[in-house]
Amino acid sequence: MLLRIDHVGIACHDLEEKIKLFSELFELEVVTREVNEEQGVKEAMLRVAGDSYIQLLEPLSPDSPVGKFLAKRGEGVHHVAFGVGDVKLTMDEIAAKGVRLLDSAPRHGTMGSSIAFLHPKDVGGMLTELVQSAKHK
Repeated sequence: MLLRIDHVGIACHDLEEKIKLFSELFELEVVTREVNEEQGVKEAMLRVAGDSYIQLLEPLSPDSPVGKFLAKRGEGVHHVAFGVGDVKLTMDEIAAKGVRLLDSAPRHGTMGSSIAFLHPKDVGGMLTELVQSAKHK
């Protein structure tokens, strides 16, 4: 079902500051920067190895999901994303096991991917994202 850890999402107050930190400290390459209005974030994906990334997320507003996360918990790990071959099929399989989905259908994600989130209360307290990369569509 799960093919890999696609990325770890990290919420931050200042995207440029965190890009500099991760780029210099871990020698990671920024592969894309995007503004995702639907999710209310500015983001950058930094390649760790192969198809694994660190996703840095800065909220566009304090009332966005990441903005609320930062206000409540501060900077840090926001979610873990797993790569899947077919996001819709995986959503159906997981829902059939009684896990609540935060998305009723796949939506647009970073780098042309299709994504969906699982309810953290049903996955051990961890916000979990399913990612079907653009090259697996």
